[in-house]
Amino acid sequence: MHYPKTRQKLMSLAVAGACAAAAAQVLAQEAPVKAAEPEVQSVVVTGIRQSLLSSMNLKRNSDGIVDGIVAEDIGKFPDTNLAESLQRISGVSIDRSIGEGSKITVRGVGPDFNLVLLNGRQMPTSNLGDLNGRAFDFANLASEAIAQLQVYKTSRAETPTGGIGATVNVMTARPFDRPGMHSSVGVKGVYDSTNGNLPGDIKASRSTTPELSGLYSNTFDNNKFGVALTGSYQERNLGYNTAAVSNGWKGPFRGDDNSWGTIPQDGAINRPGASDLYSVPQNLNYNFNGVKRQRTNAQLTLQYKPVDKLVTTLDYTYSENKIQTKRNDISAWFNFGKSNSSWTGGPVQSPLIYKEILDGTSDIAMGGADFATKTQNKSLGFNAVWKPTNDLRFELDTHHSTAESRADSPFGSSNTLGTASFSRGDTTADFSHDFPVLSISGADFTKAPQQVTGSVFTNGYMKGEVDQTQVKGAWKVLDASELKFGATVSEVKNRSAFSNQQRDTWGGATKPSDYPSSVWHPESVRQYFDHIDGSGSPSLFNQFYTFNFAQVRQLAAAASGQPALYLPKTTFDHDARTTEKSNSAYVQFNTDWDTKLPIRTSVGLRYETTDVTSTALVPAATGISWVSQNELPITFGDPTFTTLSGKYHNLLPSFDSDIELTPNQKLRLSLGETIGRPRYDQIQGGTTLDSLVRANGGTGSQGNPALKPVKSKNLDLSYEWYYGKQNFFSLGYFRKNLENYAGQSQFDATPFNLHTPVGGKFWNEALANGCTTADTTCIRDYIFKNHDGAPGVTRGADANGHATGTIVGQPSDPIANFKINSFSNQKAASLNGLEVNLQHMFGNSGFGVSTNYTYVHSGLKYDNAKLGEQFALVGLSNSSNVVGIYEDKNFTARLAYNWRGEFLSSTFDGSGPNPQYVEAYGQVDISIGYNFNEKLSFQFEGINVGNSIQRVHSRTKQQLESVTQQGPRYMIGARYKF
Repeated sequence: MHYPKTRQKLMSLAVAGACAAAAAQVLAQEAPVKAAEPEVQSVVVTGIRQSLLSSMNLKRNSDGIVDGIVAEDIGKFPDTNLAESLQRISGVSIDRSIGEGSKITVRGVGPDFNLVLLNGRQMPTSNLGDLNGRAFDFANLASEAIAQLQVYKTSRAETPTGGIGATVNVMTARPFDRPGMHSSVGVKGVYDSTNGNLPGDIKASRSTTPELSGLYSNTFDNNKFGVALTGSYQERNLGYNTAAVSNGWKGPFRGDDNSWGTIPQDGAINRPGASDLYSVPQNLNYNFNGVKRQRTNAQLTLQYKPVDKLVTTLDYTYSENKIQTKRNDISAWFNFGKSNSSWTGGPVQSPLIYKEILDGTSDIAMGGADFATKTQNKSLGFNAVWKPTNDLRFELDTHHSTAESRADSPFGSSNTLGTASFSRGDTTADFSHDFPVLSISGADFTKAPQQVTGSVFTNGYMKGEVDQTQVKGAWKVLDASELKFGATVSEVKNRSAFSNQQRDTWGGATKPSDYPSSVWHPESVRQYFDHIDGSGSPSLFNQFYTFNFAQVRQLAAAASGQPALYLPKTTFDHDARTTEKSNSAYVQFNTDWDTKLPIRTSVGLRYETTDVTSTALVPAATGISWVSQNELPITFGDPTFTTLSGKYHNLLPSFDSDIELTPNQKLRLSLGETIGRPRYDQIQGGTTLDSLVRANGGTGSQGNPALKPVKSKNLDLSYEWYYGKQNFFSLGYFRKNLENYAGQSQFDATPFNLHTPVGGKFWNEALANGCTTADTTCIRDYIFKNHDGAPGVTRGADANGHATGTIVGQPSDPIANFKINSFSNQKAASLNGLEVNLQHMFGNSGFGVSTNYTYVHSGLKYDNAKLGEQFALVGLSNSSNVVGIYEDKNFTARLAYNWRGEFLSSTFDGSGPNPQYVEAYGQVDISIGYNFNEKLSFQFEGINVGNSIQRVHSRTKQQLESVTQQGPRYMIGARYKF
């Protein structure tokens, strides 16, 4: 079926402007239509099948490759989470946080390179857990106010830049879209089973929480005025438990390497050969997390049409996402001394068993946390669409939007309060199963009572701002052609600030007697990981203590006599501010060609310039103190500001064409260039040193404002067959050639010329008198015994038979080396893939299925057998969806399975350049609805009903990074339409 393209394009413009549907329909009626061609039917969205039909027509009638999801009814979106809805689209995969969709990857391109628009406007981003990237967090938006999601997978000159994988336009309901009065209220009860699988100190008092939503939309005075108001409030109490090598894997080492951290030449079964690579765990940690979340969304939209040719819209959108987190954990840290081990074999090896021989005085670390964050998004926008003639259309759109994240607790945006019993003997980690088994011998909590050790209190703050004005025009040049043009001025600001109040008293901050035994609450480990293979091992060290964070923090503050050290700082030590000013202009020419096979073409060109200014406040390091076996904290002085700048420009062509092979079959071709800007933390100025140095040196980070954006040259081919009113099949091929890709890099530096006692005069003297480089306890004992009172040497009280105190680097000592993580425009890459879609409704039976599969491939992969830093594409994975539906007059049902294949999520872990692979993950969701009558309906939903497990590994599957157990959640609700 051939649809009149001029009219179709004007309708697309009306949708993008979100306020000119009526005007577009007038033009559509005036457009010439061939007598043999039926009209496009308007769709009233009232159910799942109509939602799928509307989404199919969006795909069919668009220029380029576009997919979308349309609301089933006003105020009723298919999923309660927008990211969960987007993952149903071919090529779209999601990252989950606290059990729900958060960020999206499209066609193998990660979250930072997918642009999210709200009603065609670029939105700011802010997330304290995201290192300040550009990825939009969909968890901040409720679905009740959303009318549809549009996913543009190919470039167009009129589309703002920033989306290499896709540009996602989130469109909200507006009164002129559906004239008349519409209103509804909804209520849900949410039961989250994960809250019940937590220790008592962090578990919420109830697992069932409320969700409330409401919508009112009306037009007045013959549709001259319109108002729409939506609002929602949601609470959720949940938990998750993770076993992890949280500080990463030390190495990799070659089998013939004898440096610090390597295993002894004896005592290993199937020891790695001389040329084999292997790594050893830094630590093993079990952590238990209780989370409370409250999300508030609201939007007010006012529309006014003073004359038929002018429509104005004023809207304000607000969202708030408040999260409170409590955590308890138990962990063991490895010191890389005498050990026994057994290994997997092969050129890249991992330990099946790793055991360190200890003297019974090492720490069994049991930490706690209690912090809260708040993220607010605000957007005020104005839009005007003016049509002076039937052939000419102008649009003005301007907005000011902010996203702000901050601490929402007196204890900061993140924290850790360490406690320990110093009674750990031989310690074993078993990595032979999905669950890593920690075994500890000699533990005695009676002889070595628990006490507070080190602590960290973080105060984080992030804010993004976007001021943007867009001017657009469309001129119908001939009956079959249209010229589009426009310009945009935007200023994007981002601020990322934080400070750490850190007390590095990991050997003990006070005395065990400062804490009544009643504050420590005995718990077991196994029950919280019962769905993960290996957790039932009888070798598991199955005991630990939890505690009330606020109570123990208060006791520690009082016992130390330094209460300020147990609260976050009120000022920021690190403060990075980036401003990007961009100007752009575009032209786009659309033409329908009256050929034997009707052809539609769109040729466009967009030019854009961007100026980057980055200013950073970073603390100036003044010295290094050696306080325990392998911990050398840095002493910092007053912070200083630095400013760097950069500039770039791009000329971006685009071409779209579709050919109607038959009335029901289309062939599409798209060519174009797109850019994706670097993450904000990648372009921030200044060098920030991590506060803790090890014996082999320290680490830090530095941005690069001179980074160029990633440029992608894109090719898309697609075949589409619409073989029924609600049925279609499509097969698509895509290729992206990427250049200037920004990846992590690392270089050695000596910032601030800090002197370290490691390798200094006293260190070397201790080695000459029998100590080894791996036995730092021996070296410290020697220095304190023989040089107490010397410059920089201050001996404290002995503990567990060993000397304590500090050893400060002196001018005669070596200058410490730091590995600085930064960013650079690295090598080019390419990826290609296939997308297959099928949507089929089985006649009038009420049954239907929607399924898709996406294959993505790139030759640039991480080489697990290679040392050092590497560049590789992260987020690259295959994915698929199968959704079965049933719908009749009273009942609706949906069973959805989503699967994402294994993918590389990072090229660094907590230790250095090591890959992190997220293993394949599949999730089953269900939804059942019952329409009691035309106004009242009921809904039941189940999320992750199969209780899927999330697991991450490094170079081998046995080289675990983390494994997380969560659980299903269920919702039951009612909705009433007035």
